Amino acid sequence: MNEIDKTIIEKLASRVAELGGRAYMVGGAVRDEIMKRPIKDVDIEVHGISEEVLEAVLKELGKPIRFGSAFGVYSLAGHQIDIALPRSERKAGNGHRDFEIEIDPFIGIKEAARRRDFTMNALLKDILSGEIADPYGGTEDIKNRIIRHIDDKKFGEDPLRALRAAQFRSRFGFQVAPSTISICRALDLRNLSAERVEMEMKKALLESRRPSEFFECLREMGQLGYWFQELEQLIGLEQNPKFHPEGDVWTHTMMVLDRAAHFRPSASDPYAFMLLALTHDFGKITTTEFVNGAIHAYGHELQGAEIAERFLDHVCHGSDIKRYIANMLPNHMRPNKIAEARSSVKKTNRMFDDAVAPIDLIYFAICDKPKLPHLDAHNLSQASNETHETQGNIEIESELYTADEKLREQELIKFLFDRLDLYRDMMARPYVAGKDLIDRGIMPGDDFGTILEYAHKLRLAGVSKDDALKQTLSYARKLRKNIK
Repeated sequence: MNEIDKTIIEKLASRVAELGGRAYMVGGAVRDEIMKRPIKDVDIEVHGISEEVLEAVLKELGKPIRFGSAFGVYSLAGHQIDIALPRSERKAGNGHRDFEIEIDPFIGIKEAARRRDFTMNALLKDILSGEIADPYGGTEDIKNRIIRHIDDKKFGEDPLRALRAAQFRSRFGFQVAPSTISICRALDLRNLSAERVEMEMKKALLESRRPSEFFECLREMGQLGYWFQELEQLIGLEQNPKFHPEGDVWTHTMMVLDRAAHFRPSASDPYAFMLLALTHDFGKITTTEFVNGAIHAYGHELQGAEIAERFLDHVCHGSDIKRYIANMLPNHMRPNKIAEARSSVKKTNRMFDDAVAPIDLIYFAICDKPKLPHLDAHNLSQASNETHETQGNIEIESELYTADEKLREQELIKFLFDRLDLYRDMMARPYVAGKDLIDRGIMPGDDFGTILEYAHKLRLAGVSKDDALKQTLSYARKLRKNIK
C-alpha cells in the first residue's frame, strides 16, 4: 500500500467516524499484515452508515466508481482501494455470480464476516484504532498455521473454495483442517469456469515454494478427477526403481515441480516452465509397460505432448503457453541423454536450436534428474541467479549418490551450460542470410526455405560464413539443376 492510498484510507475512516460509522480493513490485507507478508490489495468495509452517506463521503475524497449495482462495492479513481458496505449473500444458481445480495450497513461484524471462506480471511482491523476484530478465531488459526472454513453451508456455495484452500496451503505452508478437507470432498467442481480454476492453479505454480502441495491437497480432497484427471492417472503408475527410487510417476512429478520452483525466477516464461514440470511425464500414462521383467516408458516424451495439449485446452489459456509446451515437452529428455553421451557440438547446437527456451531446457534437465529427490533447494535457487559461466557449479545434495556419482552429475550439468555458452557464441557470429544468396544469383523460389535450412545446418556445425556460403551456393545450384 503506497502512502497516498494510506492517507486516503485514513481520511475516509476519520470522516466515517464523524458520521457515526467505522471503517475496517478486511480480508487478505489483515491476514497478510499479521503474517508480515506484503499487502497487495486493500479492501475496506464501512459499517454503520448508509449507502447514500458513503457515496457522499467518497465524492468528498475523489471520484467514486461503483462495481455493479447489487454489491455495494466502490473504488476511487487513481487508487488501488476497494470500499464496500457489509452484505449477506445467498446462493441462487450454479454460476459464481449467481448470488442474491443484501446490503446491510448495520448487519454487524460477525454476520458480515460469515460469507467469507476461511477464518484467516474473516479478520477486520479498525483503521483508526488498529483494533483487530476476529469473530471466528482467525488469528489463532494463523498462529497454528491452519486453514479452516467458517460456515458449512456458505462455504459450499462456491466450490472454488476447495481450490483456494489448496492454493493457500501451497503458498503459506499451512495445513487444511480435517473438517474443511471433509466438506471439500463433497463439493462439485464441474460447473467452475476454466478461468477461475486456472487462476488458483497459477497462483500456486508461481507463488509457492512447494507448488506440489496444491495438487497433494486436491488429492486428499478427492478433487483431482475433473480438472486434473491426467495428474490423477499418474498416481500408482510405476516406474523402474533403478532410475526412479523415489516411487511412482506422481511422486516424481511432484518432486520435479518443487525443484522447478527454484529455477522459476530465471526461466524465460515462469508459468510455462512450471507447466512443463507439471506435464512432462504425461506420456507415461500411455507408454508404460513391462519389457523383459522391467518397467519402461519408451517414447513417453513424444506421446506426452498430445496428452499435455488436451490438459492445457481444458484448464489453461494462452497460445504462447501451448506453443512452449508443445516444443519443450518432446525435447525434455534430450539434455541429460546428450550430456551422458558427451555428444558433439553440432548435436548440442541442434538441441538448443530446436528449443524455444534453451536455458529452460537445462534448468528442467537438472530438475528431472532421476536420482535427485534431495537436490538442495538453496543451491538450485542460487544457481538460477548466477551467470552461465558459474551455473554449472551446482552442489548436489543427495543420499542416493556416492561422492564419485555427485562429481559426475556436476560435470554433466557443467557440460550443458558450457555447450549453451558455445551455442550462443556461434549464433552471434556472421552467417549466411537470404540476401547473401540473392546477391549471388540464387533468387527466392519454392525451394528457398530448403536452401536456407541447409545454410543454417552448416552454421550449427560451426562452419564459417565464407565456407558456408560456398557450400550453400553449390548445394543450391545442384538442387535447382536437379529440379529442372
